[in-house]
Amino acid sequence: MQRRNVAGDPVGDPTGDEIVLPPYTDLLWSTLQSVIGLGGSGAIEEIDTAVVDREELSAAARAVLHGEGPGTEIEYRVAWARTYLKGMGLLENARRGVWSVTEQGRTVRESEIKPMLMAYTAEKRRKRTVRGSSSGAQVFPLVAAPEDPELWRDPVLAAVADLPADGFERLVTVVLRSTGFTTLTIPAPGTVSVGDDAVEGTGVVRVSLLSFSVFFRFLRGRDRVGADVVREFRASMVGRGEKGLLVSTGSFTDDARAEAHRHGAPPIDLVDGEGLCDLLKEHGLGVRTSVRTVEDVALVPAFFAELADR
Repeated sequence: MQRRNVAGDPVGDPTGDEIVLPPYTDLLWSTLQSVIGLGGSGAIEEIDTAVVDREELSAAARAVLHGEGPGTEIEYRVAWARTYLKGMGLLENARRGVWSVTEQGRTVRESEIKPMLMAYTAEKRRKRTVRGSSSGAQVFPLVAAPEDPELWRDPVLAAVADLPADGFERLVTVVLRSTGFTTLTIPAPGTVSVGDDAVEGTGVVRVSLLSFSVFFRFLRGRDRVGADVVREFRASMVGRGEKGLLVSTGSFTDDARAEAHRHGAPPIDLVDGEGLCDLLKEHGLGVRTSVRTVEDVALVPAFFAELADR
């Protein structure tokens, strides 16, 4: 017998035993209690270890890889659990790689977890439906947790948030080069006052026979970016690029979007967290897309009615 994970994917097992790992939805309470047990906050590795201990998983279960690795399947599912707990307001990660329990997280009861999860996922679907209908564009998400395929961007953004400052800079470089930048200049750390959660610089983009200079800034850790940030970016852009590119792992307010395209001012292209995730998926940067075939089977009553009438 092949060993399979909870989604039914073969993972291979020389002993022939079957291992069923708990889905991330069953790890929400365990993850929350693990963080509380660590004193209210902990690093990712500490939380992963604590959850595995609480779940009393065997060594074989701990060793099951997610896809081709290098991470394990249980680490992947605990990451989902942390992300959902954050969305539910029970955890937060104000510092990179460190997760803390909120005041609500300390008082919530286990019986409240499932209703909160249902409310959170329903709201996510509602917002995505509103965005899709307003833009006229259809969204076809590909890879995510089996229970909710529309939320694949959440763990991607969590992975970006957990990167150290130099890792975030390397991500920015890879993204820009993958999207057409031919040259990049990023000031050394400490030479500009944008902080550890921002990377800025200049580059040249070539489109067919044309090329133009771009001043860019990548921000992370901000839930909502306002018009004041766009105005400050435009002021910094003077003399440094023909076009401006402002990227945030969060979102932009309506005022920020209006300011970016204010009449008479140099236009600035804005890319939010969802747009950044889509770029990563498009270019295969830390995101693997798997195409699945799904059968929709429906009854055809007329067929049976014709047989009955003969």
